[in-house]
Amino acid sequence: MGRREPSIAIVGSGFSGIGLAIGLRRAGFTDITIFEKADGLGGVWRDNTYPGAACDAPSHLYSYSFEPKPDWSRRFAEQPEILEYLRHCATKYGILPHFRFGTEVTQAEYQSATGRWRVHTGEGEWQDYDLLVAACGQLSNPAVPRLPGIDTFSGAVFHSARWDHDHDLRGERVAVIGNGASAIQFVPLIAPDVSELTVFQLESHWISRKPDRVYPRWRRALNRRVPSVQKISRLGIFLWFEMLLNPALVSPRGRRVLSAHIRAMCRFSLRSVRDPGLRRRVTPQYEPGCKRILTSSEYYPTLNRPDVHVVDSPITEVTADGLRTGDGEHHPADTIIWATGFRSQDFVAPMRLIGLHGQELNAAWKDGARAYLGLAVTGFPNFFLMYGPNTNVGSGSIVHMLESQIAYIVQAAHLLAEGVTSLDVRADVLDEFDSTAQNRLSTSVWNRGGCDSWYLDADRRNTNNWPGYMTGYRRRTRHLDPSDYHLER
Repeated sequence: MGRREPSIAIVGSGFSGIGLAIGLRRAGFTDITIFEKADGLGGVWRDNTYPGAACDAPSHLYSYSFEPKPDWSRRFAEQPEILEYLRHCATKYGILPHFRFGTEVTQAEYQSATGRWRVHTGEGEWQDYDLLVAACGQLSNPAVPRLPGIDTFSGAVFHSARWDHDHDLRGERVAVIGNGASAIQFVPLIAPDVSELTVFQLESHWISRKPDRVYPRWRRALNRRVPSVQKISRLGIFLWFEMLLNPALVSPRGRRVLSAHIRAMCRFSLRSVRDPGLRRRVTPQYEPGCKRILTSSEYYPTLNRPDVHVVDSPITEVTADGLRTGDGEHHPADTIIWATGFRSQDFVAPMRLIGLHGQELNAAWKDGARAYLGLAVTGFPNFFLMYGPNTNVGSGSIVHMLESQIAYIVQAAHLLAEGVTSLDVRADVLDEFDSTAQNRLSTSVWNRGGCDSWYLDADRRNTNNWPGYMTGYRRRTRHLDPSDYHLER
């Protein structure tokens, strides 16, 4: 039997969707459609344009291995440069014609008779595809808590991932709800402009100093002329994460041996907070690494400003001109900025996915999201996730994990091209993988470190993190084993 050209639908245009489309094109596949509800590519790096938005993984590692960028302007790239890098990759590898911008996928259902997915869009159109891939990511849907009285607030309200650039913060009293990865980046930049800044600390975080620097011209020239220099830098960064940080997060023995140096780094950073009382309030009581360790050299010094206040009493209500906390205090505000992260368990939301026998993915995941290798779900043939359940890295670069997933999905596309019509992961294979993963996670710092984090769902099941090393994931995904699947031809 000769090869056939499978039709492939990808939902999402961030690092996942762009990388997969490039991988498929390089493997010879051409019938590819990338659905993107926004008007441009980039995913999280298109949406997060708040002041100071930048990556917390070094640039040389937070990029595709097949497309190194020798002229990164700094060690930790900022949002505009990362977005431009993604645009460059899409242009260079010729995938721009495959995009359907401004098109949201609302529903997809598997057609058992044909072995294809019927994909519906918000415009009421539908089309069938042999392979469907959700590349929506874990950090795409902003989380906005519902606070009593928020509708009565008379000022501006927006989420950091939907920054209102038309709103002038100068001279205003600004309330920032949340103090996580986005807040520690934009708070130091807006503090000098506002009249008063109140940070409502939902939970303290371990924060280490950010070893950022601008790359001099000679270094960028050297990267271009001697590519091995950049490769060595990338390898060094990778080994730092893999050999020193990951063991302290995953392995109980590694936690005992290596966590002390992580704690020391963070406590050294805490010395930037001059007031002893404030320093105690911003010092976490949980184990370092239970939540992702944040990096900033400016956040703690900003808290020393007389016009910056940290409030750790819980918010009880929002009034027309401020917020009231559990201690009875009222905090005036002209603008509220949500810095409350994302709904990290919504791996495909708001898309509705219907597999075999009419089963919805949400029903299959009623006891928690799970997927074989974070990629495949039983009862949903010819469907794969990228950055799916249990593929997040607590330390390292998600791009490395995505490239492993790309190679695996490309192998699945080859099976479809060779005559396979249905590729459905066996239930026992998924069960064994999930059981092993959850068992390993049960002793990790994420589960045992004494905190609540976005890694855990409401039942404290870790649905997000990979329970091992990035190299281990690369080995597990290097070869797609057809015996792991029910195959139909």
